[in-house]
Formats: sequence, structure tokens, C-alpha cells
Amino acid sequence: MERLQKVIAQAGIASRRKAEQLIVEGKVKVNGKTVRQMGVQVSSSDTVEVNGVEIGKEQKVYFLFNKPKKCVCTVNDDKDRETVMDYFQDVRERIFPVGRLDYETTGLLIMTNDGEFANLMMHPRNHIHKTYEVAVKGIITDDMCRMLENGINLEDGKTLPSEVIVLQRSRKKNRTVLQITIQEGRNRQVRRMMEFFHCEVTRLNRIQYEFLDLGQLRQGQYRRLRSYEVRKLKNIANANLNAE
Repeated sequence: MERLQKVIAQAGIASRRKAEQLIVEGKVKVNGKTVRQMGVQVSSSDTVEVNGVEIGKEQKVYFLFNKPKKCVCTVNDDKDRETVMDYFQDVRERIFPVGRLDYETTGLLIMTNDGEFANLMMHPRNHIHKTYEVAVKGIITDDMCRMLENGINLEDGKTLPSEVIVLQRSRKKNRTVLQITIQEGRNRQVRRMMEFFHCEVTRLNRIQYEFLDLGQLRQGQYRRLRSYEVRKLKNIANANLNAE
């Protein structure tokens, strides 16, 4: 048995706090009856509906998506901007993004309807490695790269060690291109790491998520993750968790 709001959150419908709000607003039914009070517990044999749609009965699906620029990582957008969901019109399952890439950032994003898997991937203790290619206005020196590798102090704390490779450095063009691998999921982390050195990011593309890369996928395209890839991601996350 688990609390109703936790079941809703694990299904990827909403955060636990938002799930509680949906319950209070009378938008959740258990076995056909509207539930408004907190603390209700449900089992796998119970039928849970949110806004008239039954959850937990869909087959779990997993997609690797190459997110375009100027596209938001939300299921709905109150500003009527393009969302990642606009690229999945043919997918019947109620999927959602695992984590987020900001509006201007492109690249690898996982989409799923498996809330438990998503929570595992996003858990800060699991240190999932994510690799970005970042171009900036300004010169990132070797000393700065070493600082990035050792961790720098941002407003929300010191970053964990990262891996940095200089792909291009041009003083004539006042431009540096780096490949940087981080093991955290802080909001706008790579951009803020560059801002620490007063360098403006002109391009940011996530090219790898642990062992996964984009392959031949063009922006706006996606493919299904293979079952062994999903298992391998889970194994990596669990191994990192158990190593702590």
C-alpha cells in the first residue's frame, strides 16, 4: 500500500505537492469514487483516475529524443510555446521528460511514462553523467578548466568534479568550445558554470547521457530505448546509489 499522492507522482502525472492539490480539488478518483482527503492509501489492485484518465495501466515506454532549440521541457505550457510533447503526437502513452533542458539548450533528453525510472535517473545521489558541448564568448583558460574539474562555488553550493575537454580555443575570435561532463542535475548548471567566469554561452548541446548518445538522430527526432539500455541505466544508477 502507498499514499495516493505518491502513486500519482510516481506515474509522472505531477509532483507530489501538485498531486495533493489535485486531490483537494476533487480531480482524483479511486475505484470510481472522488477522493479529497489526504492520507488515502492504495494498492496495485486499485483503479486511480486523474482528470478522468486512468493511470498505471499503460505499458512502460522509453524514448531518446534530440530536443530542438526554443522548445520547453513541459507537458503543457501556459505561454503557448512549443513543448517537447509536440514531437510525440503519434505516441499514445502519457509520457513526460526525465529532467529538463532549458529553452535554448538542444540535445539528448529521455522521455517516458515510468515515474519510478524517472525518479531514479534524477535522484541527486545517483550521479548520472551528462555530457555537453558548450560554446562561449570568451577564453576559458587551462587554469579555469582545472577549476571546473575540481568544482566551483555557485550560489547553491560547490559543484561536484567534472570532466572538461577543450575542443576549440580562439583568442582571435574570442571563443572557446568545451566538452564538459557533469554528474549533477542542477538548474541551468552548465550555463551558470560558464557565467562564473563571465563567459556568455552561445550554444549548449547535450550530446551524451551516460553511455547513450544521439547517434544519427536529427533535432526533433526520437527513437525507442532498447530494453537492455533501460536495464543498464537502472543498473548504473543503483550501483552509484549503493556505492555511497
